[in-house]
Amino acid sequence: MAPITRRRVLTIAALSGLGALLPPIRARAASGQQPRYGFSTFGELKYPPDFQHFDYVDPDAPKGGKLSRTGTSSVNTFNSLNPFIIRGDAAQGMELTFDTLMARAQDEPDAMYGLVAHSVEIPEDRMSATFHLRPEARFSDGSPLTAEDVVFTFEALKNKGSPSYRIALNDVVSARAVDPQQVIFTFQGENVRDLPGRVAGLPLLSKAYYQAHSFEQTTLEPPLGSGPYKVGPLRQGTFITFLRRDDYWAKDLPVNRGRYNFDEIRFEYYRDRTAELEGLKARAFLLRQEFTARDWATQYDIPAVRNGQLRREELPDRNPSGAQGFFINMRRDKFTDPRVRKALNYAFDFEWLNKNLFYDSYTRTNSVFENSELKAEGTPSPEELTLLEPFKSSLTDEVFGPAYMSPVSNGSGQDRKLLREAARLLDEAGWPIKNGRRTNAAGEALTIEFLMFEPTFERVVAPYIKNLRLLGIEGRMRIVDTAQYQERLKNFDFDLVSQRFVLGITPGSELFALFGSAAADDVGSYNLAGIRSKTVDALMDRILRANSRQEMVTAAHALDRVLRAEHFWVPHWYSAKHRLAYWDVFSRPDKIADYALGIEDTWWYEPEKAAKLGFN
Repeated sequence: MAPITRRRVLTIAALSGLGALLPPIRARAASGQQPRYGFSTFGELKYPPDFQHFDYVDPDAPKGGKLSRTGTSSVNTFNSLNPFIIRGDAAQGMELTFDTLMARAQDEPDAMYGLVAHSVEIPEDRMSATFHLRPEARFSDGSPLTAEDVVFTFEALKNKGSPSYRIALNDVVSARAVDPQQVIFTFQGENVRDLPGRVAGLPLLSKAYYQAHSFEQTTLEPPLGSGPYKVGPLRQGTFITFLRRDDYWAKDLPVNRGRYNFDEIRFEYYRDRTAELEGLKARAFLLRQEFTARDWATQYDIPAVRNGQLRREELPDRNPSGAQGFFINMRRDKFTDPRVRKALNYAFDFEWLNKNLFYDSYTRTNSVFENSELKAEGTPSPEELTLLEPFKSSLTDEVFGPAYMSPVSNGSGQDRKLLREAARLLDEAGWPIKNGRRTNAAGEALTIEFLMFEPTFERVVAPYIKNLRLLGIEGRMRIVDTAQYQERLKNFDFDLVSQRFVLGITPGSELFALFGSAAADDVGSYNLAGIRSKTVDALMDRILRANSRQEMVTAAHALDRVLRAEHFWVPHWYSAKHRLAYWDVFSRPDKIADYALGIEDTWWYEPEKAAKLGFN
């Protein structure tokens, strides 16, 4: 997508501690406590109890071959195979090695079906969930996966895992093994709707393995998993491979049929995108997802593309595009006034960037729920006002008018009208011009440092800094290595940082990790801007307690209005497309899932195609 899409793209999965685990699913109360083969939040399940496979797979897809690709993570190195803790940079793809109790259907917004657990019981009050495990479930060493392992997983992740796990599992009181194939989770509080899905999507760990290995340390020793792949050869910071397990116990289950077709999946790591693109052209690997509009428009005019050997394809992205932008660290005194933060948005000329750098490929982002029905539009509906009115005294009038939209410039790069408005806001906020610099009453100059870990984004920041200087603000870029970058983010040691967070189509408690007051000062949390708002907390709570999709959408609209009026970020841009460049050695199902691209788990390798291109 955009030039910074790979910067720490945080899906719901990432908030659970893994780069690509299934997004959280909301639990729909079952009738009584009869075991069900799956569950959904709002509405009936699409697939019947006897379904054979998901509609977006080819159940007869051949197995074999290799997928080698670069990843979608912002981190261009790795030093650990432990994705569950805050320490270290975990390798991509580790989710391929772990099973979960239930698996998400990627063509439904909020449905899960049995994997390790063949069924689940959720009582009417939703205060517990009982999972019935398949006795044939096994770890890759052949040892059985039992309820004791599920209990251990929960306790380890909640008590010792990264902060996102602790937030997600805060209201899960306990897990208890009734017998080897039955585990009961108990919940507390009022917002329990999402909790069955939270625990159903946890990566399942071996209790026996972690009795002999430290859970809290970074390591390059492959962990024991139960998923369709195991870790193969790797070189720290350079590449990691995952090998398909012929003995995978769940390969013939309906949720897996037609999936995980490659014998080997390999993620390549490059220090910069230019070298990465050249590696693709040189046939060093097979597939690359393009995130830079300029490169997509100008760098693929080569014979291999023209003759169809190297394919360029744009596939629809129906997921919410998320919150991409410069996140403003409101913990710092100079950014506490919303007028200062709003002024920073007026100085950012997206229209000039889109025309001159992005080949008019993008649309301006305004909402954290961009590209979804959760985005607020126009003025509040009566239902939204019902939610907002109790907090009116603490909200600005902006919340009750049309949802805030970023200013649209004339595309000149220095729109005088917008810069005058930015100057007015800064004056009002107590930052007048003194000797050519914005200075507060204490004599402190207003400066802004843009924290970065690679130089490719300089072309976006440089014209922004130029406009800031016209306003009397000194801006500068600070490029640090990846390790220092991650450390500074964890400790909120930055002014502005460019990031992208992605929320699911049915958001849940991950909202509190991104925008919750409790996470504002939690080291390593994803609340980068430091948002602390009782109103925001209350509206997120309403989203979690919604009993219908419409209730949830209404609460999301109200939350979106409040967040946009906070001006906690300078929003960037989005495109509802996946841009892929790959050597023509693959095939894929005719139907693409609504909520997942599915390259690793639904595509397959074609030896005949590969032979024609000399890859065999």
